[in-house]
This record gives sequence, C-alpha cells and structure tokens, in this order.
Amino acid sequence: MSEVLLTANNLVKRFGGLAAVNGVSLELWRGTIHAVIGPNGAGKSTLTNLLSGDAVPTSGSVTLGGSEVTGCKPEAISRQGLGRSYQKTNIFLPFTVWENVRLAAQSRQPQAARWLSLASKSIATNDCTTRAIELSGLQNRMHAVAGTISHGEQRQLEIAMTLATGPQVILLDEPLAGMGTAEAERMVALLQRLKAEHAILLVEHDMDAVFALADRLTVMVNGQVIASGTPAEIRADANVQAAYLGEEHA
Repeated sequence: MSEVLLTANNLVKRFGGLAAVNGVSLELWRGTIHAVIGPNGAGKSTLTNLLSGDAVPTSGSVTLGGSEVTGCKPEAISRQGLGRSYQKTNIFLPFTVWENVRLAAQSRQPQAARWLSLASKSIATNDCTTRAIELSGLQNRMHAVAGTISHGEQRQLEIAMTLATGPQVILLDEPLAGMGTAEAERMVALLQRLKAEHAILLVEHDMDAVFALADRLTVMVNGQVIASGTPAEIRADANVQAAYLGEEHA
C-alpha cells in the first residue's frame, strides 16, 4: 500500500544572501519515483543534502517515517531508514564488491561494534549482503575488486551498499552520470526493480531516463519550485519548457 515516507515542508537554505533552496515542499511515497530536475545551480543537490542531513535548513522541516528529523545528523537519519548516493561514487576501491556491501550491512547489525568478533561469520550480515548484491544485479561480480569494475557497475555497487543498510527512502543524485547507453539501461532497470518497496528521489539530467522512470516530477529553477506534477503535466507546462526542457521534450 502506498504511504508517505518522507515529507519536506517549506525548506529554505540560505548561504549569506543567497537562497539556494527557497520554500520547497514535497512528499515521497512508497512505490513511486519522484524526480527533481532543473538547470545547474537550481538547488537540487542542496535539497538532497537537506533531506539527508548533510546540510541543516535555515527554516522548514523534514519528516521521515512520521518522525521529524530536521537538523539531525546524517547517521541518525540513515538509521531511521534513509539511504543516499552522491554525485561522486563513494566506495572502497581496494575492496571486493562483497566486502564493500558487507561493510554497509555490518553497520546495521547489533554486533557492529564488537571488534573481537569476525564479521565474516555473521549469518545475518552475510544474508543481507547477498540480498543487496543480487537486487543490484552484481551477483556475477561479487568477488571482483571494486576498482577494477566499470563505472556503471561502481554506481550499482554504491546502490547495493545503500540497500544493505535497509532504507525505506533512497535519494539518488545523478546515478546515470557518465554512463554509456547499455549501463544507463541497466541502471534504469535497477531503479524500476527498487521502486515497489521504496520511495525514491531521483536527481538526474538524463531526461529520457527521467521520463521513463518518474511517477512525479518537481522542477526547480534558482532554488524555487516552478512546477510539480506528473510527467505529462510537466511536458505540457510552458514555463518548464521555457526554463529548462525546451521544445524537444514537449
């Protein structure tokens, strides 16, 4: 059943006299992909940072799973069920795919701080690792060193690490950046698989992928929302066409 998992209410983030995010509100629902689009400098990444706790809002609020998390530290918000990826891939390059994901899974187990226990012997951690790797489509690469796999596979690995922490809400900041056609198609398929059990916020410049994936879109320009609606509504919005999409996506 669809339910609201995250709510942002009138978020504002100021840097001196500049409002990087100015009065943005949105809801993320389980079973949906909500894309945030707009030109460079629109405030999309800042908004993502406000939702994840990597930045503290000047005003406004964020609610996750029914609890307000405004101003909480990222690790506290993560433990309440939010996972995210960043524009720059954030993985341990010398480790294998399995080791990367196991580290993420280990952080959620009760024995995470038991330094004298072997993490490799934890059945719960290993089961969680296996599920995350399989869901991300990397089961044939689990023993490969992360630094040797392709860029697209590294982005899949980052999502696998996120999945291993058991999130309900997933924030993805340009997950398709730098990918070729085949890699992008695999990422689109992965996000479609993840949608049923999660609420996903997608920040992305690949408009073909956005319109293939998104159930709802929010368009930002200069820190403000200029339109929000279904893909069909956004395509038909004259203000959005003039500010960002252009006639080719009308």
